Amino acid sequence: FRNSGQTCVCANRVYVHESVYDEFVNRFVDLIKQRMHVGHGLAEGVNFGPMITERGMHKIEDQLKRAVDSGARIVLGGNRPKGLASIGGHFFEPTVIVDVSDDVPMTCEETFGPLCPIYKFASEDEVIKRANNVDVGLAGYFFSRDISRVFRVAEALEVGMVGVNTGAISTEVAPFGGVKESGVGREGSRYGIDEYLNIKYLNISL
Repeated sequence: FRNSGQTCVCANRVYVHESVYDEFVNRFVDLIKQRMHVGHGLAEGVNFGPMITERGMHKIEDQLKRAVDSGARIVLGGNRPKGLASIGGHFFEPTVIVDVSDDVPMTCEETFGPLCPIYKFASEDEVIKRANNVDVGLAGYFFSRDISRVFRVAEALEVGMVGVNTGAISTEVAPFGGVKESGVGREGSRYGIDEYLNIKYLNISL
């Protein structure tokens, strides 16, 4: 939900193990209700701002409708909050969705909006396969106490950057970039210099 979901490294999908799924959803929803307050950025207590454009609003509303039409359930949000149209109207409630299909646009596309679909999984192999089943691969995140799993899953995820037990990965000293349709090359760190260099091949015959 950082910047109302409008950053390139925001998580588009959240996978939760079936053994803790219901408890996680309930706690997550309660936390959002307590901490997320939509409105004018200068108003007291507000920490959740607007979408940038009306086009972005239409995109998330379309993704949400198509997910619901395919059987998903909205457990929080899902609307433009009332009373804010006078200051721009590009506001949308932080929204949590469950029972989302793997083949709807919300699952397969980058959203850039305050939608949080939560998916249930049963095994490590299953969730890695589902997480990788998209055309983009900028960043991924997961939580684990098992150091063997940390390296195994981090290697298996088809993304350019991985956050383990954290969602804050951006720093100027680390190479920032993705794989698949998330682009090529890196910025930041010593590897970022490579994008400004040309390699010249020289063959000298003696």
